[in-house]
Amino acid sequence: MKCSKCGQEYQGNFCPKCGTPAPGNADPAPRKKKKFRWWYVLIALVLIGVIGSAMGGNEEAPSTEDDQDQGEISQQEETPDPIEDPEPTESEPEVPEGWTVEQQNAMAAATDYLDYSAFSYSGLINQLEYEGYSTELATWAADNCNADWNAEALESAKDYLDYSAFSYTGLINQLEYEEFTTEQATYAADNCGADWNAEAAECAKSYLDYSSFSRDGLIDQLEYEGFTYEQAVYGVEQNGM
Repeated sequence: MKCSKCGQEYQGNFCPKCGTPAPGNADPAPRKKKKFRWWYVLIALVLIGVIGSAMGGNEEAPSTEDDQDQGEISQQEETPDPIEDPEPTESEPEVPEGWTVEQQNAMAAATDYLDYSAFSYSGLINQLEYEGYSTELATWAADNCNADWNAEALESAKDYLDYSAFSYTGLINQLEYEEFTTEQATYAADNCGADWNAEAAECAKSYLDYSSFSRDGLIDQLEYEGFTYEQAVYGVEQNGM
C-alpha cells in the first residue's frame, strides 16, 4: 500500500515515514505520557527543611552560650562567698619566769580549788597543806593566785543561805569559822541580799519540824541564833504561833 500523504510504500496500519494512518484506521499513533515525578518535590522539600534547621541551629547556638555565660556570671555575682569560721586557737598559759615546777603545781592546785568552791585565804592554805604542799608553797600560792577574798566570802555566804537559814550575825560567825576575816564576813552579810525576816521564818519552821516549842521558847531560840527580837517574833507568827 502507498501512503496517501508522502507516497511511501508500506504495509501496516501507519506510514513508517510520516506516521499517517492507513485507510480505515482513524486513530493517530499513540504518544507516551510523561509520568509526574512527585517524590522529586518531596525530597526537595525535605532537603530544604533540613538545611533550614541546620542554619537556624547554628545561628541560635552562640546566643545560647552567651545566655549560659551571663547566667553563670549573674549567679557568681548573687552568691556571696562563704564565710569560713576562724579556727579556734589554743594558747598555752604563760608561766612567769622564775617559777619552779613545785610552784607551778601549787598554783594549779590553788586555782582549781577556787574554781570549784569558795575559800578564805587561810582556808586555801590549809587545803593545800592537806594536799601535801609545804606551808611555804601553800602560802606562796595563796599570795599569788589573785583571789578577791571579799568575793570569795560573798560566794560562801550565798552557798550557806542556799543550804540553811541564818541570821545576820549567825552568817558572819559562820564565815569567820571558815577563816574569813571579820571585815570580809561582814561585807558578805551586807551584800548577800538576804531577807532576814524570811530567814527567821525559815529557821523557825526548821525548829518546829524537829521539835515542839512554845511561842516564847521559839522566840528565845531564834534570838539565840542571832535574830533580833522583831525578826524572831515575825518568824514565829509566820508559822502560826
